[in-house]
Amino acid sequence: MSNRGSNAVFSGGIQQTDVMKDSFGYEVPVESVPLPSLGKVYPEGGPLHGQETVEIRAMTAREEDILTSRALIKKGTVITHLIQSCLTNKAIDVRNMISGDRNALMISLRITGYGQEYGVEVECPACSTRSKQEFDLAGLEVKTLDIDPVTPGTNEFEFVLPVTKKKVHFKFLSGADEEEIAVVQERKKKSGFQSDNLVTTRLMYSIVSIDGTTDKSKINGFVRNMPARDSLALRRFIDQNEPGIDMKSWMSCQSCFTDSEVRLPLGASFFWPDA
Repeated sequence: MSNRGSNAVFSGGIQQTDVMKDSFGYEVPVESVPLPSLGKVYPEGGPLHGQETVEIRAMTAREEDILTSRALIKKGTVITHLIQSCLTNKAIDVRNMISGDRNALMISLRITGYGQEYGVEVECPACSTRSKQEFDLAGLEVKTLDIDPVTPGTNEFEFVLPVTKKKVHFKFLSGADEEEIAVVQERKKKSGFQSDNLVTTRLMYSIVSIDGTTDKSKINGFVRNMPARDSLALRRFIDQNEPGIDMKSWMSCQSCFTDSEVRLPLGASFFWPDA
């Protein structure tokens, strides 16, 4: 249920009036955003179960305050707080949403807030020259969930590894998982660990069980020593089936005159376009 016409933030029957609507005749727009997961990965009884869309209101100056919050930037939770602030259904916990659904909401907020044109500097895959390119965010492809979870209403899927033949149950990473991985990587960096083990780290967070074994220490040990072919096959299967927004688009290099497909970077300029 949308809270379009009210701004009730206190309990006990005390309500605030909608100043923008009542005093200035302006109502902040609300949009319905399709969820790439189709709501299939969320538990029964929850606000997202079976929901193919959710409603968000357009960003306001209040959300710009969130985007510039040093405390949230340091904690790496800016996007979580931004999306949470704009959801009309406050029963939804953004941290529990899978990354693909969060990205869909983030793209929609950027389009409604600043427009669909996204100007950003990217590197040409052909000649490595960096140049400013313009991309159309509204043209990005939505990848909907095409496989069914092992049990309806769960974020758990099955894949059999080609070499070891082990049956793996995995999940698509949530916002909470992504935040925790970022914190772990930052701690390792500050502690002087230079090796990049992001591949194994993400697999450790993604795998729920291996042949029925759910012990995390055993799963982590298996991931570190699994055959490379198994690791690649599992990662490819997850990537190919993960619902979300395909962040790839085409660029035209003015240096070598080559058209190439590139992945759009989501840097600071994503929410702070050139004036």
